[in-house]
Amino acid sequence: MPPILSLENISKRFGAIVIADRINLALGEGEALGIIGPNGAGKTTLFGIATGMVAPDAGRVLLAGHDVTALSPARLCTLGLARSFQIPQPFGGMTVFENLVVAAAFGGRRGEGQVYAGCVEILERCGLADKMNRLAGSLTLIDRKRLELARALATDPKVLLLDEVAGGLTEHECAALVALIRDIRRQGVSIVWIEHIVHALIAVVDRLAVLHGGAIIAEGAPHAVIRDPAVEEIYMGIPADA
Repeated sequence: MPPILSLENISKRFGAIVIADRINLALGEGEALGIIGPNGAGKTTLFGIATGMVAPDAGRVLLAGHDVTALSPARLCTLGLARSFQIPQPFGGMTVFENLVVAAAFGGRRGEGQVYAGCVEILERCGLADKMNRLAGSLTLIDRKRLELARALATDPKVLLLDEVAGGLTEHECAALVALIRDIRRQGVSIVWIEHIVHALIAVVDRLAVLHGGAIIAEGAPHAVIRDPAVEEIYMGIPADA
């Protein structure tokens, strides 16, 4: 079977800044892939390219073997590709429940009345059932991040792209988030997770890729990648000869 999501020979630059230089990356069905790299390495831009928000200069994006490079974010969402954002972006003046209904009805192309029960179930899984009638704008950071995940799940994704969802959380909150993402994965959702909180990432993913200077400089089993001298020097700040 083809990978559920593939980036093939993706190139992107903004003026003289090279964000991606013929990057190839594939996600297997049911797999969890982690991506790390320094700030400004282009990780979020890759998500933008994968979800139709940023057009690549060259290369293509494939979803379940089909070329989807030119499709809009809305169309990709209906095909099963969902993402979270590094900074949660809920509809602050709507309730938590209403946020999910919008995601499920429009992202999943279902009638409003058809999605209510599913939205309640997702809120229960994400630990937000007791807050469903609160305005989204009043939530704490951890609950906004949970809502960001819940809204993505409400679209019924096959592939979920997570952008630094653990950032700013306490250790306890981070552990709860890891448990939630593990549960999402058990439901059969394939995951790509960008994260700076490396221990949280390694607790979930099967494979780790490191992005630097517009290229994937290391890829493989998470613990092996972390111990790679080039990764230690570039990402961890540890000289290769230390």
